Amino acid sequence: MNTDEYLAPGRFVDSDSAAVRAFAAEVVGIETDPVTQAVLLFDVVRDRIWYDPFATSTDPASYRASAVLESGRSWCVPKAVLLAAAARAAGIPARLGFADVRNHLQTERLRRKMNGIDLFVFHGYTDLFLEGRWVKATPAFNAELCARFGVQPMTFDGRSDALLHEHSADGGTYMEYVRDRGVYTDLPLGEMLATLQQVYGDALLETGAPEGADEFTEAVPATH
Repeated sequence: MNTDEYLAPGRFVDSDSAAVRAFAAEVVGIETDPVTQAVLLFDVVRDRIWYDPFATSTDPASYRASAVLESGRSWCVPKAVLLAAAARAAGIPARLGFADVRNHLQTERLRRKMNGIDLFVFHGYTDLFLEGRWVKATPAFNAELCARFGVQPMTFDGRSDALLHEHSADGGTYMEYVRDRGVYTDLPLGEMLATLQQVYGDALLETGAPEGADEFTEAVPATH
């Protein structure tokens, strides 16, 4: 198949930005095997960018891969955008995929932000073209955050789909895929924001997180 469009920079998948190119070069180093390159990029995007579900925004600039790099924290969609951009910068065709997932490991603070809804619409992942086929990878939850929830971090071998865990470490239900929303060359921001508004109202896209701290807080205050 012709993968040229999945190598070209986009408005949000800005693989031509100096920051993204430098990031990809740093992570990949002297490695030349595309599968190994993809694994390296996945691991670094997963863990270097803290997963913050309260970082949702209506500002288009915040969804550019270069902006995600600069912020150091974001949620699943911008992290998938960054992985796609870094992959393209390394010469790996990449696109964005979306699905609705039900999350059974919410915190009360996040539940308030989502108006009590446990369905995450437009969950984002990256689709990478490796060894002649598309492979899905979700770099959302960083390893430290997974440890707080008692689940293993998602691992990616470059050959098998790496989507979110179906079960937690104790066997409980973790994430359930409900609806596939397809794949895109670049982020369909307007469609995504309209859907978030329709499902959650104003709460999710309001600037700032509810008061307090939880597992999603980057530095959880010490308790005495």
